[in-house]
Amino acid sequence: MTADPIKQALQRLPYGFYAITSRNGEEVNAMVGNWLTQVSFEPRMVLFALAQNAYTHEVVSLGHVFAINIFNKEDSDHIKPYTKARAKNPTKMEVAPWMPAPVTGCPILEGAAAVIECRMSDLIDVGGGHDLLIGEVVNAVILKPGDEHTSLTLPHMGWNYAG
Repeated sequence: MTADPIKQALQRLPYGFYAITSRNGEEVNAMVGNWLTQVSFEPRMVLFALAQNAYTHEVVSLGHVFAINIFNKEDSDHIKPYTKARAKNPTKMEVAPWMPAPVTGCPILEGAAAVIECRMSDLIDVGGGHDLLIGEVVNAVILKPGDEHTSLTLPHMGWNYAG
């Protein structure tokens, strides 16, 4: 048992592990994230908890588009270059192999199995270190076969971001 049962319980929530890409004109970025869920069927909408100090926060705030790059477990090496913040790796997008998504122009990263393109609907400050980014799904691209069982998860990486 831990001295913090709330933390222990929160760490039991299952999370995927994604690369969130964004675009504002010629400026593009990619970051990793895991606090993501679908929140509406009609229209199809997703919610992502976006760190306020993330460079992506600025890019999405100005560009109003983002994409969720979903990787299969066996392609986990492809997501690792995006785990460092822009401040620690300012040239990551200059050397990253990517192509523009058809609707938003956000980066589709090499190795992604599927990509969900979104237009920002709202960015809500909830008084914590993360804002709630709500996006309407405007397109999806399937690049490799897979499903929820083959998709990369935070536990598969041996990491935890909860509590």
